[in-house]
Amino acid sequence: MKRFVQTARWLAIVGTSAVLSVGCSSSGSSTGSGTGGSLGTGGTVATGGTTATGGTGTTGAGGTVASGGSTGSGGVVATGGTTGGGGRAGASGRGGGAGRGATGGAMAGSSGHTGGSAGGGTSGGGGASPSAGCGMSAPASMRYTIDVSGMSREYILSVPSNYDPSHPYVLIFAWHPWGGSAQQTAGTGNSGYYGLKGSSNNQAILVAPEGLDFGGNGLGWGNTNGQDIAFLQAMLALFKSEMCIDQNRIFSAGFSFGGMMSNAVGCAGLARAIAPMAGNSTVSGCVSGTKPVAYMGFHGTHDSVVDISGGRTARDVFVKRNGCSSTTVPSSPSWCDGLATNYQPCTCVDYQGCMPGYPVTWCEYNADHQAAPNSGPTLWNFFTQF
Repeated sequence: MKRFVQTARWLAIVGTSAVLSVGCSSSGSSTGSGTGGSLGTGGTVATGGTTATGGTGTTGAGGTVASGGSTGSGGVVATGGTTGGGGRAGASGRGGGAGRGATGGAMAGSSGHTGGSAGGGTSGGGGASPSAGCGMSAPASMRYTIDVSGMSREYILSVPSNYDPSHPYVLIFAWHPWGGSAQQTAGTGNSGYYGLKGSSNNQAILVAPEGLDFGGNGLGWGNTNGQDIAFLQAMLALFKSEMCIDQNRIFSAGFSFGGMMSNAVGCAGLARAIAPMAGNSTVSGCVSGTKPVAYMGFHGTHDSVVDISGGRTARDVFVKRNGCSSTTVPSSPSWCDGLATNYQPCTCVDYQGCMPGYPVTWCEYNADHQAAPNSGPTLWNFFTQF
């Protein structure tokens, strides 16, 4: 089977030492996250490389995005499926929210992952906070556009198939890596949304936003002048107006550039909890603030794309905000439990002394640049403790 592979590119980011993965996308059945391509300091923008259209590829060390795969024990983020043309027109400004325009096809589902559970922390107080959209029929699970200060942005929405308009749902945003896409993250089955599609089992509304071009090397989350945070705020306003959402349980997860965006979301205080994988806090930014945010981070100990030191620095923002001490204890149960031997040694620790309901859990494992393998159940268990 013929493969198309796009080589990873180096890109310098002025004033930062951040590094990101660059992947390519294929228009085959599904794609995965690559492990190569990095941003170094003082580098230059490499030229060349092509984007394949059609066929299938594989995930390689060069940071390519494979098509035709699913998320497996190796932690490759399953993506794929096709986006249908035309779609149905979405709801237009219900409850005072901004209107949507449908641009794509619907989501599907298949099998999910198994894995460990997140350790540490206690749930925060307070019950559900139903949004204004409770009582309304839900929009379809498909791709949409939304206007953000005159710019058209896109996202894929996945609504529970048994949606109850009177039940306030958990809302989770899943952000793609650099060179990826909303479709890559949403996938076509239960492995989509970093495994949260299957693990949530129709108990959450899931969103895969689409980034903007970053440095001419693919879609990402540069958050220039706060435009990606503004995108999130516009989605939040719309979703709260037309769906039944628990406003106290909004979460964010992502890998690589998506992990960086999750950190930015947490810094902005726009989520109850975040779960960045292989991210840092330098490129998408981290606005100063004091609002605590529950945190669970994952990082490979020899990540050659986003150095683990950047992940630790981002983690420490939330260690401080959440009032934690520097003392840690091993998580029990731990995401590391049952992880394949090639990812060992693996350690997950819980920081001590954190404010009730705002734990910080940090997992390091033997890996290069990749999404945390078999993370879906762990992410779901972490989010739903709040």
